[in-house]
Amino acid sequence: MDPRYFQILHVLGVLILFGSTFAAFANPLPVLKRKVLAVSGIASLVVLIAGFGLAGLLKYGFPGWIIIKIVCWLGLSAMAGIAYRQPKKIPLLAVLSLALVATAIVMVYLRPFT
Repeated sequence: MDPRYFQILHVLGVLILFGSTFAAFANPLPVLKRKVLAVSGIASLVVLIAGFGLAGLLKYGFPGWIIIKIVCWLGLSAMAGIAYRQPKKIPLLAVLSLALVATAIVMVYLRPFT
C-alpha cells in the first residue's frame, strides 16, 4: 500500500482536529459542545490510525520522536474538552495547542530522537 494515503489522512486529521479545537476555543457554548467534541474525537481517531499505519508501513519502529508526537496528539485531543470545562483558560490552552502542533511538526522534520 502506498504510504502517501496514510500521510494525507494523517495531515487532514490533524488539520480537522486543530480546527475543531480552535472552534471550541472561539465559541464554547454548551449547544455546540456535542458536535464539536464528536468531530474532534473522530479526527483524533483518524490521526491515531493513520499515524500508526504510516509508521508501520515505513518500518520506523518506535523511536523517541514518535513518542513525543503521541504526547502531542494526546494533549491536542484533550484541549477541546478542557475548553468547555474551563473557558477562562482558553487563551492559555490556545498557546499550548500551538506549541503542541509546532513540536509535532519539528519532530517530523528533524527527528532528533531516533
